[in-house]
Amino acid sequence: MAYTNPQALVSTEWLEENLDNPEVRVIDATYHLAHADRDAYEEYTYRHIPGASYFPIDEIADTTVLLPHMLPAMEKFKEAVDVMGVGPKSHVVIYDGNGGYMAATRVWWMFRAFGHENVSVLDGGLLKWGREKRPMERVEPILPPAHFTPEPRPELVKSRKEILANIESGQFQVIDARNEGRFAGIDHEPRPTERRGHIPGSINLPFTKLMDPSKDFAFKDAGEIKSAFNEAGVDMEKPIVSTCGSGVTACVVTFALHLVGVTDSSVYDGSWAEWGNNPDVPIGP
Repeated sequence: MAYTNPQALVSTEWLEENLDNPEVRVIDATYHLAHADRDAYEEYTYRHIPGASYFPIDEIADTTVLLPHMLPAMEKFKEAVDVMGVGPKSHVVIYDGNGGYMAATRVWWMFRAFGHENVSVLDGGLLKWGREKRPMERVEPILPPAHFTPEPRPELVKSRKEILANIESGQFQVIDARNEGRFAGIDHEPRPTERRGHIPGSINLPFTKLMDPSKDFAFKDAGEIKSAFNEAGVDMEKPIVSTCGSGVTACVVTFALHLVGVTDSSVYDGSWAEWGNNPDVPIGP
């Protein structure tokens, strides 16, 4: 089954054919958790897709709060992407060294949260690109500065206060993208929190169920994605908010929804990093 919004996901073939297009801007959004003992920027300097700029989600963030990689102020985001050569007419293509997920979809969501719709994710990411022996380079590009024009869309971002109010009102569904063990409060969180468990009333749909690990974590087709949501008990006709450990893999869920036509779902930016450390909010069922 075909995607409703196929333009949000570009193939490795398409990107290689368009690397010289001056309106295409490629971004490496690779991100690793601290326990992985890997340096994403160092890996970028070793090899990346030609012309790609590096996007550090922990730095292009609101660093005035203790929570990880929260959405930055509009001006901070603009300054960062101006240097990357991203202007109002740019087609931004984002990839991740871990496949077609993780921070690639997070940065995709960030661009949309600041009003830029011409943004895509590279299906299969750098894993697929490398397996296909497509070109790589080590030199960081020097791009002509652009003038990005933010048009914030606050409706795509949810706060702790809004999530808390929703427990009573039930105005939207909350999908938790973490694995089953973390959702149940059995497994340890990779980013330790005071408490384990989940937001009351939330639905567990691990983000990995939306991808095919046998195909370099490329996204499943539209029919399989819809089946995954249906099997989890999600009503795709009602408002949806995604959450996870720190607001990264939640964006995989939001992106998958966008692919199949749900373009207005939002993300709880603080996610469990915020909720699990707040003694004043309830925890599941």
